[in-house]
Amino acid sequence: MVNFKQFWTKKTLVGLGLGQFLSLLITSTGFSSSELAKRGINAPTSQSFLNYVLLSVVYGSVMLYRRQALKAKWYYYVILGLVDVEANYLVVKAYQYTSITSVMLLDCWSIPSVMLLTYIFLKTKYRYRKIAGVIVCVAGLVMVVFSDVHAGDRSGGSNPRKGDLLVIAGATLYAISNVSEEFLVKNADRVELMSFLGLFGAIISAIQISIVERNELKSIHWTAGAAFPFLGFSLAMFLFYSFVPVLLKMSGSTMLNLSLLTSDMWAVVIRIFAYHEKVNWMYFLAFVAVAVGLIIYSGGDKDDDQSRADVADQGTERSKHFDEEAGFDNLSRGNTVGSSKMGDMSRHDCMTSSGGRETIENTSIGKDMQGKKS
Repeated sequence: MVNFKQFWTKKTLVGLGLGQFLSLLITSTGFSSSELAKRGINAPTSQSFLNYVLLSVVYGSVMLYRRQALKAKWYYYVILGLVDVEANYLVVKAYQYTSITSVMLLDCWSIPSVMLLTYIFLKTKYRYRKIAGVIVCVAGLVMVVFSDVHAGDRSGGSNPRKGDLLVIAGATLYAISNVSEEFLVKNADRVELMSFLGLFGAIISAIQISIVERNELKSIHWTAGAAFPFLGFSLAMFLFYSFVPVLLKMSGSTMLNLSLLTSDMWAVVIRIFAYHEKVNWMYFLAFVAVAVGLIIYSGGDKDDDQSRADVADQGTERSKHFDEEAGFDNLSRGNTVGSSKMGDMSRHDCMTSSGGRETIENTSIGKDMQGKKS
């Protein structure tokens, strides 16, 4: 029997609540992107640019105030920034071609991608039940693609197949970004991660805007109806990026992406009540498949809770250790070397004393044997 009191811990409830808050933020970004697409505004990189600037200014100021040494190589953040910028570009670009519901559902492709990457690089192990749950979720995503290709109602987008491919490519890059952030937030520092991701993300976005979206920005008529969703997208993305490392540190990349599954339900509500659009019946089958897959995946947690908690605690302790070393790197290295030498000397003394006791015991035994012979 499952011990529900042990399952519904404070950490679990906080993780679930934070996951749903992030899910609502993702839904709001989808709503904003879809609204901009309806107004003919096609500037996906420009939408994310302000978010990166906010991350760089806010968290960069905190980092400058701390004046601590970097805990990860700077070029790691350059690569992460490039991957993250292109992931946002592909997913936001997809709103020009397909419906908000398709984007939200197909974005779930990041779940099996995250599981594969964490298995390869972070050595996370998943039981067969969890793998079966992911397969069922992917089956639901296939239904979405099939419905977009064959449905008679094309009001959801001008080119649904192209939009679906863009979302899948963006979701794969999101998976790479999430796993990289999980590794960095557990082994480096959250403020450092956000500040450098914002810095390099803003630089890469500015370069891409000057090449790809310069003419598009000039042609935009900045009315209140265009500026409000633009600013709303940036604010929602800033909050999303700020709280994602917290959930990654608590529960990992897979938990993050599973929590975002509920954004699909919010997307359908927006599509029905805000846009007054008809939802294809295959979307509901996809919802059922995703829900069943999530239940199957969660059913495997009974045997894995303790091991996952141990891994999370180890990550937390390692992060605390890094925080304590901030500003005292050289001193810590010296203490570590000294401690290692003291440990070696202690082990040597123990071995010497043990060897001495063994010699004395052997001598005593030899004398006793000689006494018996005599």
